[in-house]
Amino acid sequence: MLILGIDPGLANTGYGIINHNGNSLQIVTYGCIVTSSNKEYSGRLNKIYDKVSELIESYKPTVMAVEELFFCKNAKTALNVGQARGVIILAGSKQNIKIKEYTPLQIKQAVTGFGYAKKDQVQEMVKLLLNLKKPLYPDDAADALAAAICCAHNLKTDTLERNSV
Repeated sequence: MLILGIDPGLANTGYGIINHNGNSLQIVTYGCIVTSSNKEYSGRLNKIYDKVSELIESYKPTVMAVEELFFCKNAKTALNVGQARGVIILAGSKQNIKIKEYTPLQIKQAVTGFGYAKKDQVQEMVKLLLNLKKPLYPDDAADALAAAICCAHNLKTDTLERNSV
């Protein structure tokens, strides 16, 4: 099963796709959708929507894991990230993909075992879980892959809970 992880942002939206097969996790692709602050706001959102739509069309993931906006000190940043999340979720829902949302705390807990792990700890665990030679950069792509890994762990747990009832 292919899982598309997304770390939303207006300037940088990280993405990562993993193949989840039983207990095996393999990286398929990753990267970052970058929008320029000197571009029109609606154009930036449009670019994010188009690129996420292209990823879904190209790779046909079964599920998309999107990081939730958990806490933001700056209201403008929170609104921008919220609007980016909106177009990301719209892109997935328009293509009938299952969408799962996870808080940063849930993602860090699933990947590192500690909900308050630092970025470098998350990057190191993503590297280990995906059998990579070095940590991934940019951070946004590593965070997106962490969301996908979190989703894989949760899908496994959901299946086990359904089968035990």
